Amino acid sequence: MLGRDEFLGALQALEGRYWGTHPFHERMHAGALTPAELRTWAANRWYYQAALPRKDAAIISNCPLPDVRRVWLERIVYHDGAKEGEGGREDWLRLCEALGLDRAEVLDERHVLPPVRFAVDAYVTFARTQPWVIAVASGLTEMFAGHLMRRRVVDVLAHYPWIAPQDLAYFTTRVEAVSGEGVQTVELVLEHCRTRAEQDAAVAALAFKCDVLWSMLSAIAGGTAGNR
Repeated sequence: MLGRDEFLGALQALEGRYWGTHPFHERMHAGALTPAELRTWAANRWYYQAALPRKDAAIISNCPLPDVRRVWLERIVYHDGAKEGEGGREDWLRLCEALGLDRAEVLDERHVLPPVRFAVDAYVTFARTQPWVIAVASGLTEMFAGHLMRRRVVDVLAHYPWIAPQDLAYFTTRVEAVSGEGVQTVELVLEHCRTRAEQDAAVAALAFKCDVLWSMLSAIAGGTAGNR
């Protein structure tokens, strides 16, 4: 069995596979995306955002520990909102509208590309079928997300003047939340992966999630090639 620091290091070593270095994101941060490309990105990313509460509910359904379920429930409320018109989903829909999409066309998923749908559905299925702590480990991309979100807000506002600060509420509010969630998730994984087999499965789960995110962006990049 790996020691705590060695196990954490194995997880952190996967940062290079996170989608922050994907060419599509690099083009976004350089101001090279067209409005049509941004709309395609937002509409497809919506499918992922909408799936997160279902993923988290799957983790809860498999977890026998009330204290973990109580903590994890907060994530569902964060994304779905405590009531209609609130939460991360709503913030993402507002971004879509700011980019020129009609809310109805986002909600009916007409723009979602088949490879994006396949990748996101695979992630939800993974959370539903794996032991709860391994599904939790797949979400450790949170460790890599905070600095990327901060950079995205700065770069998007600098390069896409038609996007207002309030349109980026998903990212500005998520930065703080994801920092806390990342620490929380790391601690759960370090505490509850108690065998070498579980540790290896956790590292593989995080690698799988990185592949899900990367394949999503590759599909979006391919789907927007004609809109440059």
